[in-house]
Amino acid sequence: MASDLNFVKFVVDQIDDSCEVSYRMMFGEYALYSKAKVVALICDDQLFVKATVAGRSFIGDVVEAPPYPGAKLAFLIQDKIEDGEWLTQLITLTEEELPKPKPKKKKKSKRKAKR
Repeated sequence: MASDLNFVKFVVDQIDDSCEVSYRMMFGEYALYSKAKVVALICDDQLFVKATVAGRSFIGDVVEAPPYPGAKLAFLIQDKIEDGEWLTQLITLTEEELPKPKPKKKKKSKRKAKR
């Protein structure tokens, strides 16, 4: 079941602009980015934040679940989505702990040089 764009926008609207959050559709679901890092997924209208040590410490009693079959476990956020201050802090801690994205490699041209 694909996530509803209105739900995605609602979640993003809860997070402070300082996190520079954006989203992108991927395979019918959504990835949430903070400062160019994937920090969370929204799958089946549920928010899954990437698991980090700082996030685990902040949340305390975490609920972990895979966002989709075969995925790594992530923190399932259910009853705190409407708490913008709490969610902003979690996204900030998560983004700070995650590594910078690797630079994309340039694709090799498939054209062969003419002689």
